[in-house]
Amino acid sequence: MPRTFAVVAALAATLALGATATAHPTAHAARTCSPGKYPGQGYFQRLVVTHVSCATGKRVMRAHYACRTKHGRKGYCSRVLGYRCKEIRNAISTEYNARVTCTRGSRKVVYYYQQFLD
Repeated sequence: MPRTFAVVAALAATLALGATATAHPTAHAARTCSPGKYPGQGYFQRLVVTHVSCATGKRVMRAHYACRTKHGRKGYCSRVLGYRCKEIRNAISTEYNARVTCTRGSRKVVYYYQQFLD
């Protein structure tokens, strides 16, 4: 009888451990959000967030825009709201298209925009 109890207890512990492991998945997929209206001459094209809400992504995106344009239409901004931001631009004489990636630990906000220069 004690041996049966030990087997049942071990089985119960294994099942409990399995239930705990599946209750909190570790994978978080990126989510595409509506980027909203561009405040200047141009437009936001796409917003993708990971480990943050769409509202937080939009807040980071708008704060980055404000910081960037504070330094002129071609300005850059490397930090905003505790996020570190990197920007890659493809330019022609009248406009540029850019991808901005802002990270803070595992939190990530990626957005694309087009800025008109004339």
